[in-house]
Amino acid sequence: MSEPKENNELQIIAYCCEHCAYAAADLAGGLRMQYPSNIKIVEIPCTGQLSALTALQALEDGVDGVMVAG
Repeated sequence: MSEPKENNELQIIAYCCEHCAYAAADLAGGLRMQYPSNIKIVEIPCTGQLSALTALQALEDGVDGVMVAG
């Protein structure tokens, strides 16, 4: 069971392809662009390799949303 949230922000996990979306997020960080702290980025080798069970496990663990970006 997930723990209660300290604030009302939604927790989002973003699974990002290392060649595309993660590279873009890394570039944005290098340019000192900011994104909300409630979004956690996870680098994966390829979005095609992301198991549906992995995304469902994240939801079961308490995140409010899952994003897959290629």
